[in-house]
Formats: sequence, C-alpha cells, structure tokens
Amino acid sequence: MTDTIQRDAMDVCDRMGEALHGLSGSTILAAGGGGFIGSFVLDVIAYSNDHILEQPATVICVDNYKTGSADRIAHLRASDNFTFRQHDITEPLELDHDVDYIIHMASIASPPRYRENRLPTVDVNVLGTRNLLELARQNPVKGFLYLSSSEVYGDPPASALPTPESYTGNVSFTGPRACYDESKRLAECLCSIYYEQYDVPIKVIRPFNVYGPRLNLDDGRVMPDFIRNGLDGNPIEVYSDGKATRSFCYISDAIAASLLLMLSNHNGEPFNVGNDEEITIEGLAQEVNLAFDDQLSVRFASSDDPDYLVDNPQRRCPDLTKVKQAIPWEPTITLREGIRRTIQWYRDQPGDAP
Repeated sequence: MTDTIQRDAMDVCDRMGEALHGLSGSTILAAGGGGFIGSFVLDVIAYSNDHILEQPATVICVDNYKTGSADRIAHLRASDNFTFRQHDITEPLELDHDVDYIIHMASIASPPRYRENRLPTVDVNVLGTRNLLELARQNPVKGFLYLSSSEVYGDPPASALPTPESYTGNVSFTGPRACYDESKRLAECLCSIYYEQYDVPIKVIRPFNVYGPRLNLDDGRVMPDFIRNGLDGNPIEVYSDGKATRSFCYISDAIAASLLLMLSNHNGEPFNVGNDEEITIEGLAQEVNLAFDDQLSVRFASSDDPDYLVDNPQRRCPDLTKVKQAIPWEPTITLREGIRRTIQWYRDQPGDAP
C-alpha cells in the first residue's frame, strides 16, 4: 500500500467516525475485490483492522480476474483476516460460513472491454447479481451494497440536470454501450425485487466517474487516457469537440459515502455518489495539463474506435441532495487535488505503471 493510498484509506476511516465500528468482528464478502474500486475498499477495511476496530473484520474476496488484478490485492494475502477465492460469480457461490455484509463490485466497467465482451458484461451484471442476492436471501445479512452506475441515466435532458435518483433514464437498449447500461438497470431491478419480496437490506450506489490511484491507464475512459498522455510526455488528446461535461469523483470520497450508506438503515434505495462540480472534457484536459506543470499541450483528434462517441452522454452531473441528507457526507477532494494525487501514485510505481 503506497503512501497515497494509505493516506486516502486513513481519510475514509476518519470521515466515517463511529459508523465504522459497525464492521467490528463482521465477515464481509467482497465480490470484485481485485478491481479498481474493490481493492480500495479492501484497503480501507485493512487499515481499520490495523488501527481502529476492536475486533478485526474478516474479508472473503472473490474475483475471477477478468478485469481485476492480483497485484492490487497481493499485499493483503498474508493477513489472517483475508481469504481469496478465484471464482466467477455468474456461477453460484458456496461459502463455508455465514457473512454479515456483501459488497458487489464485480463488473466490466471499461468501455472498450465491455464492448468486446458484451455477453460476459451482461452475465456478471445480471446472473452475478442474482447469485449474490440469492446468497443474501439464504444467508440473512446486515447489508448488501450494490455498485450500479450513473450510466443507468443515459443522456439526460437539461430538465434532469443535475440528475436526481428519481430520473428514470434515457438509455439506448441496442447501441454499443447497451450491454453495460441496460444490464446495470436490470441489476437494480433485481435488487429492488429482493428487497421488496425477501427483505434483503439493499443499498444501491450510482457512482459518477470515480477516478484515482490503481485505475488502469489503458482503461479507455477519459481520465486515465489524459493522464497516460501526460506521463508519456505527449499532448493531451481530446477525441471529441471537448464540449461534453462530466463530474469527477475522487476514490476516497466515493468509498466513504458507499461504506457509510452500507452501514446505514436506508434500505431499498438508490443513491447518487459523486461530485457535483461539472466540467467540460476540454476543461478536464486543461486541468491535467496544469498538473504536469503546463509543459504539454491539448490537441483535438479523432479516435480510431468508430463507436467511441456513440450514445455518449453530453452532460453528466449528479444531484447529491438525497445522499447528503441520508448520511454525514459530502465530496471534499477537489478535482485539481485528486488529479495531483493520482499522478503522484503513478509516478511512485516501480517500473511501468498499470
């Protein structure tokens, strides 16, 4: 665990306060723990075990490494409180003992990868979610946290911006992004059914453009693309007119909100989790350029991927009213600071960055 990630994990624990003690002595099933978000959640739990909890939490990490990485969690493998199982959650999962919490973070979230793996993307979001929900039904848990996506909203009209959880979406069900967007929507439907029919204590998180250390530089999303350009000393390449907007949330902000919600009593509800500072893609390119001491340039180009801009939302900004009312939380890491921390982490890596 690098200094950057340890500091971020400590920050999450500090912000959670007394609520964090709800994990004391618990057993947590973390599906997709080798992923970008999943590995950070595990580091927060590991830090809380070492420094805060009266009794350590036990983690069962499940991943098939289709897009996750063994390197992200290698430092946890020696802990007595950590167990790893290589398993594809599209197949039923059998456990030797009960679990208190299930955190479902398994998915294929990289646009190039989910377009190349459309059926596996649908399977993990639908079959995988159903299997974990069934496990929660048969083994009553204290909390089930599902990481959905802001992509369930599609391309909202101006009247639905910032976008509240009540907005039902404008999503293509046949386009190149549909395998991800629509399967996430169906997964949320499954979560609501299991809450209503079986009283499974569901909390659904809709993350908005989460970024930070450990995000693969070949992920295909705009933040790692721009940072990769900068680390290579190349111009920041914008594969559009740069006018579309996004709202970027640093990883520690997203995890603090997610875990606070999991430990809350707000069952059966979806929550936006993100940062409501909206910025154009051109503006983001300029911010990344500034983080590299303005030594680069911003260049507009065309992607070699013909589907790069198909069904691409023009604006993306969350309404955070609901989550701020539910838990003592708000995003605290500015975009400029988050970019700085992320770049520093890549620079601290030995050899080639991920």
